Amino acid sequence: MVSRETPDPVSRETSAKYFDTPIAAAAERASQVLTPGGAGQLPRPREPRIITVANQKGGVGKTTTSVNIAAALALHGLGVLVIDLDPQGNASTALGIDHRDPDVNSVYELLLGEITLAQAMQRSPAHQRLFCVPATLDLAGAEIELVSMVARETRLRNALDLDTIRDNDIDYVIVDCPPSLGLLTVNAMVAAREVLIPIQCEYYALEGVGQLLSNIELVQAHLNKHLWVSTVLLTMYDGRTKLADQVADEVRRHFGDKVLTTVIPRSVKVSEAPGFGMTIIEYDPGSRGAMSYLDAGRELGMRAERAGQEGQNR
Repeated sequence: MVSRETPDPVSRETSAKYFDTPIAAAAERASQVLTPGGAGQLPRPREPRIITVANQKGGVGKTTTSVNIAAALALHGLGVLVIDLDPQGNASTALGIDHRDPDVNSVYELLLGEITLAQAMQRSPAHQRLFCVPATLDLAGAEIELVSMVARETRLRNALDLDTIRDNDIDYVIVDCPPSLGLLTVNAMVAAREVLIPIQCEYYALEGVGQLLSNIELVQAHLNKHLWVSTVLLTMYDGRTKLADQVADEVRRHFGDKVLTTVIPRSVKVSEAPGFGMTIIEYDPGSRGAMSYLDAGRELGMRAERAGQEGQNR
């Protein structure tokens, strides 16, 4: 991993040529991010919201969305726990958590019941209200080990101790899934109330989403009747192409008001940030990507009451 030293704040994305809002606005938003409490407060949900970020298609921005939405919610005054269920451990890296240490407590031991949630949680250096349960390479073999276990689909749900979550003032639990529909993803769906689906604004955007929705329906029918798709986020939007607008329109027609108004632009800076062990909000707070994820996080947070009502109706 590259050093966590703060990169040069003057980036191509914040220049007048590449940034489609005034420089002054970008600087003001950046100063808000860098000031404790400057992003403003969001209402706390009545109960902790457990959200699984899922899409079996690779490269759609699941991990990027998980960590940056989490960082945005933390900056808005909420307690957030990210559970890294991807053996690659990219979410752990982006949150500045050392997951390569063989002695680190990880989600693997949590799933096997060897440690508690309190023992697995680590505070991210990005924010005092942002926590992570890291993933290690051991997780790659977890699906095979889980197959023979009792209640294999509910291991994560049973491990999510609500007392620990409340004691740490956690308002949101965000589960970052691997790019597959295997047992780890099923565990995430059984543990959650909500599913957030990131969909990239590119050709074949909805390819595979049908299978994902079918799997969600199976989980609803047999394992978790409270699960529902609450949020869809459009990622990798390139406003220079007609294709991006066409895909966005198609997704909005299909999912309706579940689609956030905010779209995430295609951004080199967003891709660079994890290499420094940072979210884009910490890496380049004045960039388009940071502003978009801040807005997406705020929009998600403002839907808390609606999500709670929908959850009660299920």
